Amino acid sequence: MADYTDNEMMALAAGRLIKNGDIVFAGTGVSMLAATAAKRIYAPKAVFFFETGGIDPALDEIPMSVADLRVMSGTSVNAGLIEAFSIVGHKKFHTVAFLGAAQIDQYGNLNTTVIGDYHKPHTRFSGSGGACDAASLAAGYIAFMQHEKRRFVEKLDYLTSVGWYQGGESRQKLGLSRGGPMAVVTNLGVMKFDETTKEMYIAEHYPCVAVEKIKANTGFPIDVSRAVEAAPPAAEELRILREEVDPQKLIL
Repeated sequence: MADYTDNEMMALAAGRLIKNGDIVFAGTGVSMLAATAAKRIYAPKAVFFFETGGIDPALDEIPMSVADLRVMSGTSVNAGLIEAFSIVGHKKFHTVAFLGAAQIDQYGNLNTTVIGDYHKPHTRFSGSGGACDAASLAAGYIAFMQHEKRRFVEKLDYLTSVGWYQGGESRQKLGLSRGGPMAVVTNLGVMKFDETTKEMYIAEHYPCVAVEKIKANTGFPIDVSRAVEAAPPAAEELRILREEVDPQKLIL
């Protein structure tokens, strides 16, 4: 049995994808953990900001949500929605957005609107929020998902946020000149996208997670030929995550 939780592995796997110099648009939940872990462990010179306008906060304490006042603590700038989304789309910045979704397809398109028919849905969610803007305008985005067939689907019930659209150069043909999904971080592994076809493939499977388990929980064919085992969390990574990032276990 692993001595770490799914949330811990997901936060660290996503944090490892962030580099110094990245400007990261973070949301609520596991993405908040990943953002704070990345700042403390992997990319201290990355800048994190939140849609409510906290730009480059100290992150001495993990905020519970983007509306938590701690996103404004120790910031370089206290701004608002307009400024935050202006940064997301600024073409001179390498901006990376952390996004969640209810459904995703093989090209990284996201649904956060409805399950079932739009007019008579089985479940209605909160909708886009700023996700469509971030997915359209950022230099790239990383999605967080629970890995289940009902979430990894061949056809979305509703297209909320555009990924690589229909693959190939179809995103660019829509007029979205940059960006697109970089990775999908789940409770089973990390998926990435082929540079040419833009189809999703398994890049990493977590320790103790078989590639076949990921295939079985994906609702479309997925390439496994490039899959490698992810490095397990080191003791120091877990210590920082548990004792410094979220000692009160607000999200853990």
